Amino acid sequence: MTQPVSSTQQGGPDEGAAPAPVAGPRSKDGPPRALGLRADVRNLSLLGVLAALIVVGGITEPDAFLDTGNLQLILTQSSVIGVVTVGMTFVITSGGIDLSVGAMVALASVWATTLATQEYGFAGILFTAVIVGLGAGLVNGLLIAYGRMVPFIATLAMLASARGLALQITDGKTQIVTVQSVLDLGLPGSYVLGIPPLVMMFAAVTVIGWLVLNRTTFGRRTVAVGGNAEAARLAGIDVRRQRLYLYLLSGLCCGIAAFMLIVLSGSGQNTNGNLYELDAIAAAIIGGTLLSGGRGTIVGSVLGVLVFTTITNIFALNNLQSDVQQIAKGAIIVAAVLVQRRTSAHGET
Repeated sequence: MTQPVSSTQQGGPDEGAAPAPVAGPRSKDGPPRALGLRADVRNLSLLGVLAALIVVGGITEPDAFLDTGNLQLILTQSSVIGVVTVGMTFVITSGGIDLSVGAMVALASVWATTLATQEYGFAGILFTAVIVGLGAGLVNGLLIAYGRMVPFIATLAMLASARGLALQITDGKTQIVTVQSVLDLGLPGSYVLGIPPLVMMFAAVTVIGWLVLNRTTFGRRTVAVGGNAEAARLAGIDVRRQRLYLYLLSGLCCGIAAFMLIVLSGSGQNTNGNLYELDAIAAAIIGGTLLSGGRGTIVGSVLGVLVFTTITNIFALNNLQSDVQQIAKGAIIVAAVLVQRRTSAHGET
């Protein structure tokens, strides 16, 4: 007889992890504690990598890298892709994938910066960006949850369609933002205690994402669907509706990220969000989210974003070629997946 999903499956130490089946009484040193230790080790390892990168940046370009403006730039650039990664973490935790996040960011950014939209000012731009992101996420969710399309195919189709529509709207031209209240958010005068508003937005999304994944029924259902969709269905979870909500969430994050990118660049372009899908997936994976689903970690994903953004910044300051940067990112992803597999294998013994 299939057991219902435990209401405490995310109350343990390991963030967003589905519990092992209960076979009997557990000792206080049993699986929950082991999962928690593995989560701590992953996060500490990423913090160690981030610290090492800071040391490398400080040694190679001490004046430029350790400058307050450069550190603020790293955090600001991390914020945009970081918000997208939070949504991606939920999708991957459920056993899905979203290849269209970059294209959705582009579509939302150009739709929100048309002359007609800008006439409505700050609220019009923000509202349009969010609604377009939600609309694209809704299409993905309906195709996957109720159209029974494979997530890879459905989101790949959205990637192509959204990019095409963004190009059609802009006619290949850059749309300049003229709403001063939007542009002001990216200026130093709007910083609070030296913290850019975009970084505070990212922090808010991160905290809310962590709470939803680890402290709500929605989060528990997400992990359950990713761990075993059929068992989740038998336990009373509406799997299709849950998947629809998850892609809506991903679209919402893309809409927010599009608005942040508009603030950061002061424009809307059909090339916005290029390769965001790869960066978001990579950050989630090296952070400890299982690509096969069933375990997700918001904290790890955020650390993964910071690692990648710091690498990009160090390479730029040292005038290194972008191809070397991509090779380094690829090596980090491979190493992270191998560590995941090794950790999982030890957990099963």
